[in-house]
Order: sequence, then C-alpha cells, then structure tokens
Amino acid sequence: MVERSSKFLFIVVGSVLFMLILYQYVAPGVMNFGSPHGYMLEDDADLFPTPDPHYVKKFYFPIRDLERTVDFEIKGDDVIVFLHIQKTGGTTFGRHLVQNVRLELPCDCRPGQKKCTCYRPNRKETWLFSRFSTGWSCGLHADWTELTNCVPGVLNKKESRMKNQR
Repeated sequence: MVERSSKFLFIVVGSVLFMLILYQYVAPGVMNFGSPHGYMLEDDADLFPTPDPHYVKKFYFPIRDLERTVDFEIKGDDVIVFLHIQKTGGTTFGRHLVQNVRLELPCDCRPGQKKCTCYRPNRKETWLFSRFSTGWSCGLHADWTELTNCVPGVLNKKESRMKNQR
C-alpha cells in the first residue's frame, strides 16, 4: 500500500512540475521566472517583440544610449578607431568595415593582401584606424589605453604632419 501511494505521489508531483515548465513555454510574458523583478516590464516588451523564455537580461542599457547618432565627417579630420576585442566577432566586423561599407570612395582591397587602403574622398589620408587598414600599428590586440596613447602618434607619422583629429 505504501509503495502504491508513493508512486501516485511521484506521478502527481512530476505532472505538476511538467505543467509548470510547459506553462513557461506557452505563456512566457505572463510570469517570467528568469527576470530579476519576477515579471516582465513594459520596456522589455518593446525591445524584444517575441520574447525568448531562455533569455535572461543581464545588462540594462537605456534606449537613448542604444539609438544615439554620432556625426562623422569623412571629408574632414575625423578618424574611426576600431578597437578589436578577441572572440567577439571583431575580425568579421573589421572586414565588413573595409569591404562592405558603402562610401563615396570605398576602401581599396587587393586580392592576396590583408590590409586595404581607406582614403578620404578628397585627399590621401586614412579615415579608418583598424587592423585591416593600418595593420597592428599599436601592437597585437591593443586595448583602449594603448590605442589612446598610440593612435595620434601613428597617424601623425603616417601623414607626416601634426593634426588634431577627432
């Protein structure tokens, strides 16, 4: 008799757990156990129109930070410095910067060469400081501090005159 009741109890508890898991997949927006608040905020629904029940939000960036625009004048003295971070898709993104960005004067990438020349439309100065345009000029996988100290000197040496780049 005890054996029979323990099997029945096991089946009931297992069924309840199965129903809870199934409920999470069918209605993930009603009660989100993965959220630190215990429920989904209205702001979360705007960011992800089809919520993923496996996604746990770790970083909370305001929309104004994610959708900001920066004025970049390719014909001026502005320079984009690409900070390559390992294991984040940086190589693929760096290649896209030199090969697939639609510009007035696209980067000149020759077959068999790793580096491309990315000149401004109005003069022979580079607008992109990255592994695929200037090489590892500041060292292999240079971090933010190294790039901040190194880039102005390398660009001034390359263009053989002192400039105030932005």
